[in-house]
Amino acid sequence: MDWRFPVAGKAGIAGSETEKNVWCKEKISNLASAAKEKVKICGAKVDEKAEKTTARTKEAKAIAHERKKVKEAEAKMELHQEKAQHAQQKLDSKYGLHHHHHDVATHQPVLGHAPPGTTGHHHLGGGTTAPSYPLGGPPPGRKYL
Repeated sequence: MDWRFPVAGKAGIAGSETEKNVWCKEKISNLASAAKEKVKICGAKVDEKAEKTTARTKEAKAIAHERKKVKEAEAKMELHQEKAQHAQQKLDSKYGLHHHHHDVATHQPVLGHAPPGTTGHHHLGGGTTAPSYPLGGPPPGRKYL
């Protein structure tokens, strides 16, 4: 058994050559993103050392350390965002989906109930939507509508 590829036939694991290629592409993309993160973290450490050597006060040295922590956090955040993009690309190619990325800030649901006898999401004005059912889900006992 080749350790680089998942076992075919198991749930959620690649089976065909195309699925293996998609899996490998995601894995390689993740490795490249992790390498970029490491480079950014090393750069942040070098910048911190340079700032600390030129700093004359404890406060300036503390600021240099805080800047390094910020750069490291940004690098880790970018890594997680890129990994999420790679996973989405894998799903898109696996299921043939093409998602349109929407701005989350403009699609916030409004809490509450829609008018009786309506289904789905309805615009309430102002570009916001609300579900037509209670937030806890449909009422119990009404399995088939």
